[in-house]
Amino acid sequence: MPLISTGALARDARTAATGLGAFNVVQIEHAQAIVGGAEAAGLPVVLQISENTARYHGSLEPIGLAGLALARAADVPVAVHLDHAESADLVRQAVELGFTSVMFDASTLPYEENVAATRAVTEYCHEREVCVEAELGEIGGKDGAHAPGVRTDPDEARAFVRATGVDALAVAVGSSHAMLTRDAALDFALISRLRHAVDVPLVLHGSSGVGDTGLAGAVAAGMTKVNISTHLNKLFTGAVRARLDADPQVADPRKYLGPARDAVATEVTRLLGILAHPGC
Repeated sequence: MPLISTGALARDARTAATGLGAFNVVQIEHAQAIVGGAEAAGLPVVLQISENTARYHGSLEPIGLAGLALARAADVPVAVHLDHAESADLVRQAVELGFTSVMFDASTLPYEENVAATRAVTEYCHEREVCVEAELGEIGGKDGAHAPGVRTDPDEARAFVRATGVDALAVAVGSSHAMLTRDAALDFALISRLRHAVDVPLVLHGSSGVGDTGLAGAVAAGMTKVNISTHLNKLFTGAVRARLDADPQVADPRKYLGPARDAVATEVTRLLGILAHPGC
C-alpha cells in the first residue's frame, strides 16, 4: 500500500470523530510491531521518529528509511512522522527522505518567536506537500504548559493556528511526557472547547500516562491524533527482561527482541481499537 499523508489520516479521523494512533519508533523492532499491530487491527497508524531517536541512531536516515520501507509494504495505511524536531535542518532532512509530516517544536521560545519559526517551517513544508504539527506551550516533563494546573488557552490556540498555518496542534490538557503510570487526569471540557476553537486536528502528547477510559474520553471530546511512546517501551522492556530472566544463558538477541516485538504489536492492536471506537 502506498505511503499515506499523515494529514489525510488525521483529517479523516477528525471528521469521523475517531482517534488516530501515533506510536514512537526507537528501533526497527518497534516499527515492525507498530505496523504489524495496525495490520492485525485493520486500521491506519502513524510511525513516529523523534529527534532524540535520530540522534541515538547517529542520523535520521537509517531508522527513517527503515520506517518508510515498512510503511510502503504495509497492508494498511501507514504514515511516517518526524516527532518533536527542534531543528529546522532535521525537518528538511525528513522532507527529503519522504516523511509525510513533521512536528516542529518551538514551544520553548517566546510566543512571537514560536509563531515566526513555526510559520517559516510550515511554509517550507507546504511547498513540498508535507503536513506540519506544532506545539503551543510545552508538553509535560519540561515545566512548561504541562506543569500542574497549566493548560492551553483556546483563544491563543485559535490565533496560533491562524498565524502559522499549521495542519495539527498539540495542546496541553492534563497529560505529561514519559509517565510510567496511566493515571493522568485529562480536562475533557477543555478538549471540547479547543476542538471548537481551531479547525485543525488536535494532538494529545504524553498519552502513555492516560488510561483506556481516558483515551476514549479524549477522542470523544474532540482529540484526534494520540501519541503513545513510553507505555509501549515499558512493555517492550518488560518482555525482554522476562525472557532473559527465564533463560539467563540466551545470547541471540532475536530470542528476546522477538517476544518484545510481539508484545508491542498486540498492544498496538488493542489501543487502535480503543481509539477507533471511543464510544464502545
